[in-house]
Amino acid sequence: MTLSLPIRRVVLVFAWTVLSLAVPGAAAWYWTQTWLDAPGPYSAEIIADLPKGASLAGIATRLQDAGVIERPILFRAAALLSGNARRLKAGEYAFAPKASPRMIMRKITAGDILQHQISIAEGLSTHEVLALVAATEPLSGTMPPPPPEGSLLPETYNFPRGESRTALIARMQEAQKLLLASVWAERNEQIPLATPEAALILASIVEKETGITAERPLIAGVFYNRLRLGMALQSDPTVVYARDKGAPNDAPISRADLAIKSPFNTYKQPGLPPAPIANPGRAALQAVLHPAATDALYFAADGSGGHAFAASLEEHNKNVARLRAREKQQKNLSPKK
Repeated sequence: MTLSLPIRRVVLVFAWTVLSLAVPGAAAWYWTQTWLDAPGPYSAEIIADLPKGASLAGIATRLQDAGVIERPILFRAAALLSGNARRLKAGEYAFAPKASPRMIMRKITAGDILQHQISIAEGLSTHEVLALVAATEPLSGTMPPPPPEGSLLPETYNFPRGESRTALIARMQEAQKLLLASVWAERNEQIPLATPEAALILASIVEKETGITAERPLIAGVFYNRLRLGMALQSDPTVVYARDKGAPNDAPISRADLAIKSPFNTYKQPGLPPAPIANPGRAALQAVLHPAATDALYFAADGSGGHAFAASLEEHNKNVARLRAREKQQKNLSPKK
């Protein structure tokens, strides 16, 4: 069938119109896609904070101001064309060097926000943990009331900028609660402890007595032997806690300290103290719930960072004498000031 001249003219005009619109559109789409995959303009990691409630234009401007992208208009166009405009999430982001706009957009739509860390060492008192939390800048808000001693699990915690200090402390408490319940359920049932709270108390003492993982079950075994015989635990860290209540103090124990009247002074009070003296970690709890079999009733520092164990007071006194002799020798060898 042959089209009449007017109809052919209409068809040609329509075809030209479609072509004139499609070619630039295709070119723009291709150019946008090419830009999306091009390496970014920066050579070092950049951290940018995208606030809640920011518009697409505001986010693009923030990224440009931070040096993450160079063409905010193209970023906005790409977000609209890809359907990601409403999926961009607020938060603090760390962008890798030379990250392309597509990589940047993926990170923001995924909500892959920057995580900060705080590391809590085993054996810190609650006083010391709270001081660390209070000094950690990316956290927000005021400090909560001090939680009970021993209720915070020492480990490394990740958190986004702006998490409240109250929320982080609550996470530490919940983590310790869950850990204690878990390890208590798998304990050696021959240990002479009636409650998980008692295990937490003894673990806090073991934690403060040694930082050597292999020694912890042995020290726990010594304390169990003493408890069974009705002997005082005579743990120096409990005296320190009776003196300082968990506040940092490097002063050595004095004779006056040993005489402090306190339920935490295990030189004066039999059995376990009424509460933990620090926040024990998993290894100390495991040592208390799975102690080593030993006949030792005493242990003393050996001068090399560890301890010497003894089953009798006579043997213990010899270990102490060796320690004193070693300390004297080291003092004599030290250069005079």
